[in-house]
Amino acid sequence: MSKKSTGEHELTAEELAEIEEKYDEGSRTRYVSPRAHAVLRAIAITYALYHYLTAGFALPPEYWHMGWHLCGLFILIYAYMPVFRTEGAYAEHDSPFRIGNIPLYEFVLMVLGVSSSLYLGLAWHGIPFLGIEEQTFRMGNPNGYDIFFGGVLIVLVLDIARRSLGWVLPAIICVFIAYALLGPYFPGLLQHPGVKFNTFVSSMYFPQEGIFGVTLWVVSTIVFHFVLFGVIAQRTGLGQLFIDNATILAGRYTGGPAKVSVVSSAFFGTISGSSVANTVSTGALTIPNMKRLGYPGRFAGGVEAAASAGGQITPPIMGAAAFIMAEFLEVPYTTIVIAAIFPAMLHYVGVFTVVHLMARKLNLQGLAADMLPKFRQVWREGWANLIPLVALLVVLFSGYTPYMAAFCGISLTVVAGAARRDTPWTLVFPAAFIAFVVWKYLGAGFDLPMTMILVGGSILAIFNPQKRLEMPELSDAVETGVKYALAVGAASAAVGIVVGVINTTGVGFRIGFMVTSGAAEMAQNLHWFFQYGAFELFSIEDLQLFLSLVLIAIACILMGAGIPTTALYIMLVSVAQPALKQLGVPPIASHLFVLYYGVVAEITPPVCTSAYAAAAIANSNPFKTGMSAFTLGLGKIVAPMAFVYAPVLLFVSSTGFNLLEFSYAATSCILGVVALSSAVVGYFLVPMSVPERILAAFAGLIAIAPSWQTDLFALALVSPIILMQVVQKRRALAAS
Repeated sequence: MSKKSTGEHELTAEELAEIEEKYDEGSRTRYVSPRAHAVLRAIAITYALYHYLTAGFALPPEYWHMGWHLCGLFILIYAYMPVFRTEGAYAEHDSPFRIGNIPLYEFVLMVLGVSSSLYLGLAWHGIPFLGIEEQTFRMGNPNGYDIFFGGVLIVLVLDIARRSLGWVLPAIICVFIAYALLGPYFPGLLQHPGVKFNTFVSSMYFPQEGIFGVTLWVVSTIVFHFVLFGVIAQRTGLGQLFIDNATILAGRYTGGPAKVSVVSSAFFGTISGSSVANTVSTGALTIPNMKRLGYPGRFAGGVEAAASAGGQITPPIMGAAAFIMAEFLEVPYTTIVIAAIFPAMLHYVGVFTVVHLMARKLNLQGLAADMLPKFRQVWREGWANLIPLVALLVVLFSGYTPYMAAFCGISLTVVAGAARRDTPWTLVFPAAFIAFVVWKYLGAGFDLPMTMILVGGSILAIFNPQKRLEMPELSDAVETGVKYALAVGAASAAVGIVVGVINTTGVGFRIGFMVTSGAAEMAQNLHWFFQYGAFELFSIEDLQLFLSLVLIAIACILMGAGIPTTALYIMLVSVAQPALKQLGVPPIASHLFVLYYGVVAEITPPVCTSAYAAAAIANSNPFKTGMSAFTLGLGKIVAPMAFVYAPVLLFVSSTGFNLLEFSYAATSCILGVVALSSAVVGYFLVPMSVPERILAAFAGLIAIAPSWQTDLFALALVSPIILMQVVQKRRALAAS
């Protein structure tokens, strides 16, 4: 079937870039003149080189490092992102009050932002001739300079967050600021003595908490580097390698292109924490193929959005929140990666099952053999692109810091992308990295096996048969990577204010107590419904935990409308952790619970940016596409409930790991997700009636919380449905 006959329009790279700019926070930028763009590109590349080199060689003191990171954010955000997001603000203007189409007041804001970012480092050891003492003596007792620069930084950080992410996050942060300053005026349990303005500015400005706290530290030392690695790796061909292999694996089977979407998004999610970037990159191929096969446009877009939203929960390279989680829990990042394996798998099992059942329901076939990539050709041309990812994982899981892993990954990505044995001058890239590795070995930084792996990877990468990246293409990839990191950088700086307020006022514990006490009262009132004489299906404690989880999940989804997952996670985990700890939930389970529902918010209408981007590619109704994505993401919706009730599913929970217990809990969860998926589609072996769908959905939900009582009850509900499906299937086969 030709594209012409189906009315399909193959989107160009420019159109895909426009879609990504429209729906990805902070991607759209104002027009700047060619000369201004050249200067800004040089700044962005210098900014990336600073982070790259400090990751490999040595980090400066934290107040200097975070200060330099903020400087880059202020310069690039004020240069590229206008005050208000109107069409005219992004256009070219002929005005004497602009330089390179950048208004003069933006340069004033840049200077103020850079000054307030660097003042902390300059005044750390005191400036005697200005009468400024060492920072230790000023903590809690700031001087006039501290108040001025701290106040400026707070205002400007909120402004760059608003410009790159919209009004929702800054508005919520302003509520927290008001709570800190106006504590005595709040009612009941929320009331507190209040924080003096000078003390507040000091807490928000000085390191350890506030803006210069853990969130900005993690983004400036780890997240930035992984974003950069993902973008460069995609440009060198790793993303295409994933898509081609997903097509080979799943393309020939029932509903092939939709399964390709799920598998390729799972692969792509390992290097990209951006749901919208994932949607656009893989959806450009998979969505048109799904529509040509016969899937409705809204369903095709929903499949891609639901699968792509899993990028932030897919090991080994998850979203920014996962790195911050490791800092909060004070565990190695690899612990978070291991814990996230089964929940991520459960999400993709859910999406894959819905896709398969929908294809069976619509009788959709797979791709023809001539439409599938050739396995030998794909790997003959693309094998070298896997070297950087493998090296990154080896370094990461060998106990080195995440930023050292990112440094090695970026280095080998550049080697694989830009260095070739038949172009002598490009061999400077592998030579420089090999020299670094040998230097680290001689200084006992790397052991001999690690040294051999990295040196061998560098040598192998220069034999990459693909066309190499020219320097302009490489610099463009670096610049794009920096732009991708601006929004998460602004969010991390701004949400540090929330962390500071929570630590200063203790509001997290107050709200957590309100959640658990409210859930306890509701559980008392509902317990009679689940009690039958001496037998009870759920105890009061079970109901209290379930209701607490539901309340926190609803808060995550509601607050997640328009807030990046990282910022949402940081705000809500401070409330969820105290509440769930009181109910006996292990810390890693409560943190992942909040993260998962923060990601669910990305595919929950009315604000679901991934689904809107997919709808633009599929030319479908955005809201209906969002609803399809939400139902397809049921695995991600129910997975957090599963690992809270059965922490063994996380492998590394404080409750310990038991293989038999894990096998039982995992089987129960997977069968529950399959039952839910059947109810969503309305098909298992044959079409299901409405009562069958309702019973299957109820049985699936019950099976998600593994226990023999609930599983027996779920089995009793679903057994008649399975029996009826088998009988009807045999009748249908006999009739045909």
